[in-house]
Amino acid sequence: MRDLKLLFRYLGPYRRDLAIGALLVAVETCFELFIPLLMADLIDVGVAAHDISYILQKGAQMGLCALLSLGAGLLYARFAARTAYGWGARVREAQYERVQNYAFSNLDHFESSSLVTRMTTDVTVLQNAINGGFRPLVRSPIMLIMGVGLSFCMNPELALVFVLCAPVLGGILFYIVHKVAPMYGRLQKAVDRLNNVVQEDVTAIRAVKAFVRGEYEEEKFRDVNETLMQTSQKTFHYAVLNLPAFQLIMYTSIVLIMWFGGNMILSSTLQVGELTGFLSYVLQVMNSMMMISGVFLLLTRSLASARRIAEVLDEDIVLSSPEHAQTEVPDGSVDFENVSFKYSLSAKEYALSGVSLHIRAGQTVGILGGTGSAKSTLVQLIPRLYDATQGTVRVGGRDVREYDLKALRDAVGIVLQKNVLFSGTVRENLLWGNGDADDGALWAACRTACADEFLKRMPKGLDTDIGQGGAGVSGGQKQRLCIARTLLKHPKILIFDDSTSAVDTATEAKIRAALAELKDVTKIIIAQRVTSVMETDQIVIMDDGHIHAVGTHEQLLQADPIYQEIYASQMKGGKADGGATA
Repeated sequence: MRDLKLLFRYLGPYRRDLAIGALLVAVETCFELFIPLLMADLIDVGVAAHDISYILQKGAQMGLCALLSLGAGLLYARFAARTAYGWGARVREAQYERVQNYAFSNLDHFESSSLVTRMTTDVTVLQNAINGGFRPLVRSPIMLIMGVGLSFCMNPELALVFVLCAPVLGGILFYIVHKVAPMYGRLQKAVDRLNNVVQEDVTAIRAVKAFVRGEYEEEKFRDVNETLMQTSQKTFHYAVLNLPAFQLIMYTSIVLIMWFGGNMILSSTLQVGELTGFLSYVLQVMNSMMMISGVFLLLTRSLASARRIAEVLDEDIVLSSPEHAQTEVPDGSVDFENVSFKYSLSAKEYALSGVSLHIRAGQTVGILGGTGSAKSTLVQLIPRLYDATQGTVRVGGRDVREYDLKALRDAVGIVLQKNVLFSGTVRENLLWGNGDADDGALWAACRTACADEFLKRMPKGLDTDIGQGGAGVSGGQKQRLCIARTLLKHPKILIFDDSTSAVDTATEAKIRAALAELKDVTKIIIAQRVTSVMETDQIVIMDDGHIHAVGTHEQLLQADPIYQEIYASQMKGGKADGGATA
């Protein structure tokens, strides 16, 4: 229930609509409950005395009650819909905003497919609980209390049936809720797994077709789909048991009331109209109890979804701007002071260990190392995508934890290893770097990144639509657009995380030459090719999370065995890959 209370905070302006809806349900129910009383009078007085005017009078009163009840119900539907969908929109927005503030380490706690499910399916479950459950939640207790009270007023002896039925119905409801409650959590996790398979398959559909793995992916989807089907069947197999059980109790009660009521009529202790009205109350009371059971089932499922949503909202954001944060980065110098880092505090091994490194403002530094040597991890500490576990990372002479996060990340431009473009045009993607950039600035950044070469061949130039995820451009073109987008930020520090791996060596050389003209910008280049870093001011060799060596190309070529090995394997008999000679 704590999770639901947390989410109800997001009702905001819709609290008023919810209160009005509850009032309308109460009014609707009261008018309905007056109808059996009027019916009993109509039969016992009007019909018995053949008084047509009395029958018409009571009939008109019953019709008026029915119309007023209908009007209140229709008005309730309007307010309930506004509440449910307005609340759902606010909860989704809160989740989305929370995720945007997550650090990388927070995102590591959730699969992307699970986050999608929590913002869609789980919110829909809560909306359905309002649409389908709030009316019976308000209506059923009123109908139950008033129905039982009025039935006792009409005939206390027959009303004892409720005393016998209530424990039986309560026991059935408790069993169903107890059985179904944990199943809803497993059901939503099964939806997560299905979404994960679909997301992976659709994202990597070209790889699936290239490797002719369609049948394998179909089998994988069939497995998770079958699991979801079986989980759903088992869950709702128990969830729907309340309907036949309640109907059995209800019809058994009607038979008993007809039996005892008929005998009472024969003994002249009960009138036919009273029995008819009493049966109406029996049906209303039984229906109210059935609705209460439905509400409990909806609430049970809602609790499972609310718990999953609350996990997103309650996630402690590990990175945030400090109070009185620095909003200006003075220069692009970078210092690592005995830095160690691991992705999880429970991890046994450090990804980085004892790293100390000084990079002067405006310097160009290359980073080489084998796969898994923590090159990317090292540079991700600079814009505070992660925080160092031990030691200090300084930018512009200040600890990165002293800066406002937005100011720090605006000062650090990073082209990540996984290049990401968004649906839309080239222009829309480039404006991520600087929303105020004009065409001249856009083309200048594209020329530096050598992206102008292929953009000029496109019929619409900057307004060319590149499709979902940049599917309309090649890997090398995507990398060049990502570089151009980062250059538009005019950062003090530029980080290239193997961001020219899909670019031919001739184009890469042009990009390096253009970047060399940016004199006041610190450039850190992570690369696999020696030719990408040979001309940098210093080269850092990383090995298994440690800095193995630091020096210029000439120094490392003379003294460092790892660099010598990398150089020898790539230069191929004295000729550089791409034309440079040893």
